[in-house]
Amino acid sequence: MDIRKSLEDIELQTLSPAACFSSRSQGRKFPSESCTMRTVFQHDRDRILHSKAFRRLKDKTQVFLSPEGDHYRTRLTHTLEVSQVARTISRALRLNEDLTEAISLGHDLGHTPFGHVGERVLNELAPGGFHHVRQSLRVVDILEKNGRGLNLTYEVRDGILKHSKGQGGLLTPDSQSCAQTLEGQVVRLADIIAYVSHDLDDAIRGHVINVADIPKDISDVVGLRHSCRIDRMVRDLISESIAADYGQIRLSAEMDGAIRALRSWLFEHVYRAESVQLEFDKASHLLHELYHYLCDREEIFLKYGGRRFAGDSLEVSVADFIAGMTDRFALSLYRDCFLPQPWKSI
Repeated sequence: MDIRKSLEDIELQTLSPAACFSSRSQGRKFPSESCTMRTVFQHDRDRILHSKAFRRLKDKTQVFLSPEGDHYRTRLTHTLEVSQVARTISRALRLNEDLTEAISLGHDLGHTPFGHVGERVLNELAPGGFHHVRQSLRVVDILEKNGRGLNLTYEVRDGILKHSKGQGGLLTPDSQSCAQTLEGQVVRLADIIAYVSHDLDDAIRGHVINVADIPKDISDVVGLRHSCRIDRMVRDLISESIAADYGQIRLSAEMDGAIRALRSWLFEHVYRAESVQLEFDKASHLLHELYHYLCDREEIFLKYGGRRFAGDSLEVSVADFIAGMTDRFALSLYRDCFLPQPWKSI
């Protein structure tokens, strides 16, 4: 019995004509035998979920460096929240939920330790610069499975590559920066919806800001409580996209402006807050030191698990290695490389 074929038929019968159908995928970079149990997008989701890079997200910073409190987000919980938001939207719009989930789970695999400070350091040091979006694609194309990559479908790779554009517009008609599938566009907005709300939630929990600090013109639109913010943003996106006859993913002008204003406010009052920045300055120094130390000592780089792939310079390989580190591993390696160790011989 070919269950995959049955699932593909169900998609054709139930999904919106604007959805991306599994049976019409543009395929993988390298030919691969089809699974009889799963569609290609379900298969991609599982490949990402079982990857080492995905497991490492649990110890990577979202906003607060190596938080000790149990309830702060990490890069993994952020990813799961993005997936939940994106799947809710896709289900409501009758888009391909499996494709949406695969892109969501893979979108941040290339993120560095210590959040965006790690990204800034590697962008300064790595040949050709560094951006977590490109690195996420590099992880799934090359770095996973000892250089073989995960061999994902074109649509999942496209969604991962185009899920973020920094502080620019939330969505843009530019095909070079906007995903070619509606599912990929959903993930891009779900990512923003998730992090502006949960980063604000964590900042309040960490006493970086108070609820009363949030500008009223923003809170009047998006709400004050985390659950309210998510609900309002998701409902707005779904209703506006339905009004566009399912052919476009969009927000109302009011909500789009409020989310962008909230994001800018977070950069000024949370991400660059003095209490947060102090620890990130230390993390920046740590990563600078590690990068130069490992580039000068390939034997140490290899000893601690670094890998060289054909055609890559040592500098590129070190950047890959550091980008893949968890906060905890980076701190441990720094101690091993730069701090004196107790004498262990008996």
